[in-house]
Amino acid sequence: MAATSDDIVNLLRQRRIIASGQIVDSLRMHPDPAKLLDMGGKIDFHKGLLTQEIFSKLTELYPSSGQETNLTSTPKVSTTDAPSDLGRVIAPIAAPEPLDLEFRNNLPDWDENDYSCHAVDAPTDITVHYDITGKSTTEGKMNDITACFSDRLNKIRDMIVKNSKLPRRPTEVARLLREVHRYQGYENKAVAIGLVNEPRYTKNGHLMWSLEDETGEMNCLLTKRQGDDRDRFQEQIIEAGLMPDDVLGVSGTFSQNGDIFYVDDLHFPMKERHQKASSPFGVSVAFLSDIHVGSKTFLEAQWHKMVRWFHTDPLAKTIKYLILSGDCVDGVGIYPGQDKELAIPDLFGQYSEFARLLELLPDWVECLMLPGNHDAVRPAEPQPTFEKDIQQDYNTTTFVGNPCDFSLHGVRLLSYHGKSIDDFVAGLKTVTYADPVEAMRQMLRRRHLAPQWGGKTPLSPEPEDGLVINEVPDIFVTGHVHGHACVDFKGTTLVCSSTWQDQTSYQRMLGFQPKPCMLTIVNLQSHATTAIPFV
Repeated sequence: MAATSDDIVNLLRQRRIIASGQIVDSLRMHPDPAKLLDMGGKIDFHKGLLTQEIFSKLTELYPSSGQETNLTSTPKVSTTDAPSDLGRVIAPIAAPEPLDLEFRNNLPDWDENDYSCHAVDAPTDITVHYDITGKSTTEGKMNDITACFSDRLNKIRDMIVKNSKLPRRPTEVARLLREVHRYQGYENKAVAIGLVNEPRYTKNGHLMWSLEDETGEMNCLLTKRQGDDRDRFQEQIIEAGLMPDDVLGVSGTFSQNGDIFYVDDLHFPMKERHQKASSPFGVSVAFLSDIHVGSKTFLEAQWHKMVRWFHTDPLAKTIKYLILSGDCVDGVGIYPGQDKELAIPDLFGQYSEFARLLELLPDWVECLMLPGNHDAVRPAEPQPTFEKDIQQDYNTTTFVGNPCDFSLHGVRLLSYHGKSIDDFVAGLKTVTYADPVEAMRQMLRRRHLAPQWGGKTPLSPEPEDGLVINEVPDIFVTGHVHGHACVDFKGTTLVCSSTWQDQTSYQRMLGFQPKPCMLTIVNLQSHATTAIPFV
């Protein structure tokens, strides 16, 4: 009697091996599949993709092993060879067999000169510049909130002075209010830098807000201009709006009674152009996010297809690093009714399963993993990394907090899960879920990942604001919104990481269609980019 397909699939999963349906059928008919796979030690095959070529070699080696072969006996499928480092044991879940799906629209073209180094030929070089893990000191008191905003204001004010063309040095708001008569008319402009409070539109479509620094607060007005007086940048600001708690500079003059500051120009901290650094090694980094293992809508067959690609494609051999920007598991109790949509209802079981899926990748791939809003960490950002009882299931993964500012071979990356995109969509008219990259552009313009306090994104008031973008990254990556994009913005490569989850019931209700199973690849030397579809 032959073994069942489920027996063979379980055997392969225990050994971290993936195989096509044809090879599964061949193993099912073999008299001793476990002993056949044991032959892999003689050809240095222990895990990964079991190709037809490798299977043929194992079959050739099998009779020479000295074992008796009885074709009439019941095939043996060992269940005692599972690795001991898999962590918690969860109820077995029937895994779909890897499907032999074809690439949509074939594969994108890529030039070997742009991806010039194999991952195995370069050393691992990960330098973390900022990560809140182990450094959170807030007690959530008013003094902590004040210190956080003061730190934000001081840092971004320095950036504005350095990177913007201010007509003069900024003056404290309190002093400007005392000397309003000096700054009336067009001859003598005043400059101030502060935090935006209560941005709003007038009935005529002008933009109003109050600007606050450590000394005081003044009312600002940016008017819509007509004809030759129109300024394209100011039109864009009026069209988009401002985020509460933005830090920006204003230059202009006061009204006759001094109660309104008429803004002639706005000044943001983003410099005009960033010059990318390049790695001495031509290895690549790949990006994924929002994999949502444990959900019934996790696309497991497509994951196995990607694993096969990693083991066989020439481009994959250049990928040294895989950045996982949060929500790698679906979590438990994240939203009402989630339990009905879970294939793995145990949180630790979800992390164990994701660890197993990562183990299928080739040994040359180094993973870096940070949390998101579905993960088992505090919801307030910046978020520390995962607890040790979660990390124990993972062998070759570097765990960091969210966000994380780090370098790979001298190339600076900023990875942020992207929860604040919800606030940018709600707060700025030009940002939509269909174009999440616009939210990333706005973050870089403001040099802050989540400016709004009290919005959709919970924030931790650390004495040092960990969401200020202190250094402009060469590569800036987010996830969260289940979209996909890779563009250049003023010298920084913006990557919106793709999801590995199909459309959820909530997304279907909103009419939102995700862009799943796209692996974005960026070369660290040439900065060439490409995206591989696995749908």
